[in-house]
Amino acid sequence: MKKTLLAVMAVHMAAFQAKASAAAFYEKREDPSIKSVAEALDKIATAFDEYKQTNDARLEAVKKGQSTEAFEAKLARMDEHIDAINEAKSRLEKVETKLARPGALDGDRKEGESKEAAEYRGAFLSWARNPGDPERRTALQQRAKALRQVESKADQDGFETRSTQTVTSTGSAGGFALPEIIERQIARLSVDISPIRQISTVRTVGSPDYKELFDVNGAAFEWVAEAGTRSQTNTPDLAEVAPTFGMASAKPQASEESLDDLFFDVENWLVSSAAEAIAQGEGVAFVSGNGTNKPTGFLAGPTPVTTVDASRAFGTLQYIASGQAAAMPTSADIFYDVIYSLRARYRNNARWVTNKLVLAAMRKYKDSQNQYLWQPSLVAGEPATFLGYGITEAEDMPAVGAGAFPIAFGDFKEGYLIADRVGMRMTRDEITTPGFVKFYVRKRVGGKLRNTQAIKLLKIAAS
Repeated sequence: MKKTLLAVMAVHMAAFQAKASAAAFYEKREDPSIKSVAEALDKIATAFDEYKQTNDARLEAVKKGQSTEAFEAKLARMDEHIDAINEAKSRLEKVETKLARPGALDGDRKEGESKEAAEYRGAFLSWARNPGDPERRTALQQRAKALRQVESKADQDGFETRSTQTVTSTGSAGGFALPEIIERQIARLSVDISPIRQISTVRTVGSPDYKELFDVNGAAFEWVAEAGTRSQTNTPDLAEVAPTFGMASAKPQASEESLDDLFFDVENWLVSSAAEAIAQGEGVAFVSGNGTNKPTGFLAGPTPVTTVDASRAFGTLQYIASGQAAAMPTSADIFYDVIYSLRARYRNNARWVTNKLVLAAMRKYKDSQNQYLWQPSLVAGEPATFLGYGITEAEDMPAVGAGAFPIAFGDFKEGYLIADRVGMRMTRDEITTPGFVKFYVRKRVGGKLRNTQAIKLLKIAAS
């Protein structure tokens, strides 16, 4: 019996050691072990040096007519490796920024939150756990009333307040307004996740009727002598930019048991889940949204044309053809055409916007001096560059294909407008899925091309 028990133990120990060995092998990947931004920068530099050597060897094999399959496979793996290190660098930069904020290490302190707002937030989270409890609902309504009185007094005293942030209940269907501090956290995380938000102009508006008037051509002028006749010059043309709005919503859900668990952090879970879901949906809309109950994406306006700025209709983007019917340009000269089709005033803040697969192709281009046009970021907080301009990865950009627009270049602060309605609401739903509680978080957001002279596109086409 003893021998049998020892044999069983030996089998289990062998299985455990094999599993531990496999885990150790998996952990040999460098990406998860990165502990600082400086370490990430070093790894990016080293990885790109190896990438250049491999790609140079691939090009030599092409010249000699040899197979490049092994080189292509290795470059694909290295692309993934460099992307992973870049993502790790971005995450570490965000963590360092967050830790640098006042009160970041104080779990109970919320930056910029008043006593009444903190009490409302606490009552709100207590209600979210068990909205059927009349005491919790009454406490929430009382805290909402107290907060509303403070905001009303601030209005009378001439202080700026968030008057559109309603804190009263509108019944079970309407739910309650999210506490302002939670709303700000969701908005902040959405910016971190959604790359188009990071580079565009974002306005906070109180009505979906918001519009901007845009000066298209500017006023004309003339040179005159001291006593010369002053002629009537042309007045500037104004164009109206009206973002289309839609309801961005998220429905994170948790089991009823988890909400009863005192160790379950409802606030952090709600913030992270809602922010990720909303940001992912926004990312698609800001690129390709059709404007029906959603923002109009910058690729969803009138069909782009080759006409230059001076004679192109306002509201339509210009494109530069890749020269290949269904492939990226064979020469880097096309990218210079894209850059210099943009006016100098917009080039100062311009950047490339594309997805990860297209970026992998851009890494292989060289100039006439045999220097790579893509350069990794070796400075904390700075993006990688292509031809000296920063790159924003947006996974919702189109892939390379006939007639597609996989690359955009321009000043998106000038070129694209995002309009956020103030205030988010949340409804707690414990009926539709038995055993689970859904938190229906929603807000209204709009988007529209703002200045179509500030963004240029690369089109996959022969001409």
